[in-house]
Amino acid sequence: MTQPRPDEFKPPPECPVFEPSWEEFADPFAFINKIRPIAEKTGICKVRPPPDWQPPFACDVDRLHFTPRIQRLNELEAQTRVKLNFLDQIAKFWELQGCSLKIPHVERKILDLYHLNKLVADEGGFDIVCRDRHWTKIALRMGFAPGKAVGSHLRAHYERILYPYNLFQAGANLLAPEFASKMMRYTDDFELDKCVQKPLVLGEEGEKEQKPLGAPQRMGMALQSPHSAPQRMGGALQPPDLCPPARRAKRMEPGSPAPLPEELPITPCCIKTEPEEVCENRPNLRRRMGSVVAKPEPERQAPILMKPEPLEPKAISDAPDKNRGRYRKPPPILSVVDLYVCLVCGSGNDEDRLLLCDGCDDSYHTFCLIPPLTDVPKGDWRCPKCLAQECGKPQEAFGFEQARRDYSLRAFGEMADNFKSDYFNMPVHMVPTELVEKEFWRLVGSIEEDVTVEYGADIASRDYGSGFPISGGRFKVTPADEKYLSCGWNLNNMAMMSPSVLTHVTADICGMTLPWLYVGMCFSSFCWHIEDHWSYSINYLHWGEPKTWYGAPGYAAEQLEAVMRKLAPELFESQPDLLHQLVTIMNPNTLMSYGVPIYRTNQCAGEFVITFPRAYHSGFNQGFNFAEAVNFCTVDWMPLGRRCVEHYRLLHRYCVFSHDEMICNMAAKAELLDEVLASAVHKDMALMIRDEQQLRERIRKMGVEQCEVFEYAHLADDERQCVKCRTTCYLSALACPCRPGVQVCLHHASDLCSCPLHRYTLRYRFTLEELYPMLDAVRKRAESYDEWAVLVTDVLEAKLDKKRPLSVLRSLIDKWEQRRFPDNDLLRDLRLVTMDAEKCSALAQQLLHGKRQTRFRSGGGKTQHQLSVEEVRSFVRQLYNLPCSLPQAPLLKELLNRIEDFQQHSEKVLCEPLSGECVCECVCELEGLLQAAAQLDVSLPELPQLRSRLEQARWLREVQQALTHTHSHAHTHTQATPASTPHTHTHARAHALTLDAMRRLIDQGVGLDPNPVLEKAMARLQELLTVAEGLEERARSLLKDRPAHSVEELSECVREVEGVPAHLPHCLLLRDTLRKATDWLQEAEAIQQGGRIPVLKSLSELITRGRSLPVALEPLGRLEALVAEVMTWKESAAKTFLLKGSPLSLLEVLCPRCEVGVASPKRKVKKEKKKAGLDTLSDVEKALSESQDSASAMQTLEAVRVRELEGVSALRVCNESKLRAGGERGEGEGELGVCVCVCVRPPVGAMLQCQLCRQAFHSACVRGEGEASTGVCAGTGVCVSAGVCVCVGTGAGPWLCPQCQRSQRPPLERILPLLAALQRTRVRLPEGDALRFLIETTVAWQRRARHASSSRPGPAPPLPAADKRETPDWNKTCPTQTPFYMEQRCIPLQGELEGLLVEGLCVFNLCVCVCIMCVCV
Repeated sequence: MTQPRPDEFKPPPECPVFEPSWEEFADPFAFINKIRPIAEKTGICKVRPPPDWQPPFACDVDRLHFTPRIQRLNELEAQTRVKLNFLDQIAKFWELQGCSLKIPHVERKILDLYHLNKLVADEGGFDIVCRDRHWTKIALRMGFAPGKAVGSHLRAHYERILYPYNLFQAGANLLAPEFASKMMRYTDDFELDKCVQKPLVLGEEGEKEQKPLGAPQRMGMALQSPHSAPQRMGGALQPPDLCPPARRAKRMEPGSPAPLPEELPITPCCIKTEPEEVCENRPNLRRRMGSVVAKPEPERQAPILMKPEPLEPKAISDAPDKNRGRYRKPPPILSVVDLYVCLVCGSGNDEDRLLLCDGCDDSYHTFCLIPPLTDVPKGDWRCPKCLAQECGKPQEAFGFEQARRDYSLRAFGEMADNFKSDYFNMPVHMVPTELVEKEFWRLVGSIEEDVTVEYGADIASRDYGSGFPISGGRFKVTPADEKYLSCGWNLNNMAMMSPSVLTHVTADICGMTLPWLYVGMCFSSFCWHIEDHWSYSINYLHWGEPKTWYGAPGYAAEQLEAVMRKLAPELFESQPDLLHQLVTIMNPNTLMSYGVPIYRTNQCAGEFVITFPRAYHSGFNQGFNFAEAVNFCTVDWMPLGRRCVEHYRLLHRYCVFSHDEMICNMAAKAELLDEVLASAVHKDMALMIRDEQQLRERIRKMGVEQCEVFEYAHLADDERQCVKCRTTCYLSALACPCRPGVQVCLHHASDLCSCPLHRYTLRYRFTLEELYPMLDAVRKRAESYDEWAVLVTDVLEAKLDKKRPLSVLRSLIDKWEQRRFPDNDLLRDLRLVTMDAEKCSALAQQLLHGKRQTRFRSGGGKTQHQLSVEEVRSFVRQLYNLPCSLPQAPLLKELLNRIEDFQQHSEKVLCEPLSGECVCECVCELEGLLQAAAQLDVSLPELPQLRSRLEQARWLREVQQALTHTHSHAHTHTQATPASTPHTHTHARAHALTLDAMRRLIDQGVGLDPNPVLEKAMARLQELLTVAEGLEERARSLLKDRPAHSVEELSECVREVEGVPAHLPHCLLLRDTLRKATDWLQEAEAIQQGGRIPVLKSLSELITRGRSLPVALEPLGRLEALVAEVMTWKESAAKTFLLKGSPLSLLEVLCPRCEVGVASPKRKVKKEKKKAGLDTLSDVEKALSESQDSASAMQTLEAVRVRELEGVSALRVCNESKLRAGGERGEGEGELGVCVCVCVRPPVGAMLQCQLCRQAFHSACVRGEGEASTGVCAGTGVCVSAGVCVCVGTGAGPWLCPQCQRSQRPPLERILPLLAALQRTRVRLPEGDALRFLIETTVAWQRRARHASSSRPGPAPPLPAADKRETPDWNKTCPTQTPFYMEQRCIPLQGELEGLLVEGLCVFNLCVCVCIMCVCV
């Protein structure tokens, strides 16, 4: 969005806009009286009628023809006109001296000569500015940028253009002092003839010819010189071709770049200009519209005064003198220099420097003039005497010209629309009103652009018809529109309705009681003015584009006049009643800058604008439109009307009607007046009679004796005006026989004539005796109202203890309603006072009861707003200033005293500096003050400061508490013993100051108001935060960096953290990590240096903990290598012992079996109670891992082996008993017998019996014949299948079932190196203990087996081979009696050998067992 220029127009605030309802709109005067208290504060207001109120346009468009006024926009504005007048005077000054003015450009802008001249004058003049070197200061005040040496340019331009003119104005260049005083005394032609010679007339033809002696030789000029005698005397003078506005435009043209200081900004003029022709001929002005032609004026030729010269026959030439010039050279033949002398020095020397005036032919030396001229002007030149005569002529009064063309409404509209569309280069309806407004005020303030428009103003409606329909008019009204004929808002009716006092004016006043019509175009304007007799006015825009209005309230009228007189005093000097001529405007922004309240509005078609008494207003039209306006006066205007007449008398301005005549007309019909109007007439008439009595008494004392009755009402207003003040006479006047038809008012008795006063005749309309009865009749009509008015006045003007309660005011209003008096200002004042008192009473009640005042704002919605202290104080004053007494006033006074005490206490607290030592007491005191303020329920100015101070104190207290608590915990941690637990340190740090807390405190501190104590604490916090963040970042890096850092680096960082009183999570984690790493190292060192062999599980846990620590631990690698070596050993042992595809682990294979056989639940419970912890393999593994040494591990394994042997023995007995039971039954009883084998079926056919558990298996099931069968091993309850547990013996040794055959049965030679390798690693593991126990058990069993075999007498004979059809010996039955038979028999042993066999089969994992078993067999 572009920023507005500094000089761009800023629209004033909008005036009130009223939208009455149909009920309010019915009575215009009642509605205007209702809105007057609001609208008169802005001077103007806008009224939008109800939407359905649309009167027809009744004006006869075809018959309406008018001649508009010509308005040159930049001549309307007061300050711009002053500048233009000044430039015209400067231009005239230089044109009379032979030069045309060309305004220079400085910094690519036209130089404001008026502003420059004014600034130099304010500084003391040219000489003082040069002496004090203030040209740079003047350049800055004119708005030029510093540092560009503009001051030197301004000085050069001032010295060339303005300095001679100012010397002329001061009278310094009017020749020498003595001669100047003599010349200035010449006022008539006779005195001028003594110094100048008139042209001689030679010949009978009357041809004028100048007879200077030797003129051609003396002048030395070309014959075609414009200053030659024939052209000046007998030739036709060439009139100027441009009028002043056009000359202004021409002299504004930049043409060439800005002249340098040494260049003369005044160009020679080659066209002769006579003094009288300078400002009078006004041809067409250069303008954007070309429809107006200025009225030409007759050319006039000024008489040329010449100095007489002696005739010399020899010097006379027959040829015409065409070579006359300014240079006066000595004649080559005759020397007559002494005949041409300078009128200043009286000398004829230096004739080449003598100048001849083109007006009077006087001679002057160039160096005798003030200021002296360096060169001879090339154009016409006037001497100081002629210059003073021309420039001393009074300036003509400014006014609008009438156009020379007559317009119809249609033609004017086409011209107006074409002008606007051409100017803005867009359709007229698309031009924004804001753009037109800004452009209008730019144009009126510009001296560079001349834009001319036309305005059809003050067109009489009785000549062409009103825009509103009237009864008996030419416009035929439809039945639907007949209501507008008598409507009060019809401007033809409003001025003459009964509420308007203008109905008592007998004459029809065009423009005041009869509407005027206004036809506007874009930029056409109406200047600042107030209505005649300070009356109301109402304007209705019938159709067309909007009309922009500006208004000032009536109370600011004198202020506006004073500002305009101050800013444009030159205009008011020539026209004291300038503001009454409606020809001058001034920018509203300028008036507002001087404190004048200005309001604006855009009046659209169908809207009214009302101006109030003495309200200045102006405006312009946005485009082609048609408006109508009229005046009216109500009762409240009457005092202002009399003041206006007095004001007009002082300004010598005529009155539109006689105010005294109107008052007398109303008094003559007193019985027809309502009470309020009768009361106003009574007051006005009393003043009128008093003044008339005093004036007549004064006239009588002055010597006027003759008097006569005179009917002034029979004369026209212009025939009965005072010859002095132009006041319309009615009650009385003075006349003298010497001046028939002339009279003066009694105020100007001495201004009638020079005759003695006894010859004067006092003409009067009424005697005083006739006026008093009229006054008495009016008084009687208003008597009842006056009584009520006196009571109201007494109540409203009561003071101190004479004030009445609010109930009295209400009773007066009730009395008015009962008597039905008309609405008036006194009643309105009473109602306003009563309403104010009621509001004050309600507000006081709210304040006393602690309720907040709710105000409604224009933005919409409710906003709760507490009264300020000043408002409370003002409110208390208002309560005491009310004309009535309220009981809440003393209570509010007490509340105000409490507020003032609070303010004093608050001021004392706020004056004391904030200290960190007693911050807690300060917080308590501030909180108490704020609590007290909350009870007052008033907007206190100290509250923000108190809240700010409280926030500061609380923040400082929180910082101190955090730092103190942190230091105490840090001190506790420093004094802690090395045996302190980690939990203790963590708890101490948990209450320390965290980084987030520090950041939060710093953020809070930044938002607080500055304070030295806070800044010190903030610096401390910031420093602590910086250090803590650095340490936290370092700790985080130490924990996350890879490769990890050493323990020493972590220890160094932890030592630095100890001195920082803050809670740092990463630092705490680093501390905990360091502690864990230290403990790990100690544990690792204890494992490596201790006498005990470490257990694999402990090493694995230690390595796992070491790997989780982000610390570089040196022993971790060695421990990992050691564990890897152990795992390699386990893999080697597994390959040695485990069968291919075996689901058993190495520990299961090497350890004795914990669960063998099937036991009852009761037995299991008893065993669990008896031996808890060794029931499963995991229990055995846990016991082995937790054992302190190998001996305890061996004991555990021994206990498990004993349980295994017991279980196997019980299982063998159980399985053999089942087989015996199955063999004793015959065929056909198998369905009721037990089930065996993996197929869980009764024994039948060929069977195999396990040597260890004695369980029978079908040969087809375990050999893989027939269908694959699955089942559960009866000995172990483990699922086996033919594809997995097919472990049939070869026939060379005992056959074991798949559950009893668990390993590859490696030889002892392969096992011993494994044990030796494990012992070298110096690591204990359950598998190693189990392997060692297995080897020791095997070796012990070997010794026992050898011992048993050596104790037997000899080997037993071998048994015969088993027959498949024969029943084994231990079955005791024949093959025909049993359903099954054994393919391979168990070895029948008894006693010690059987025990050795079972024990050896349990450790059948070693091949040596089988060998010894075979020996036993």
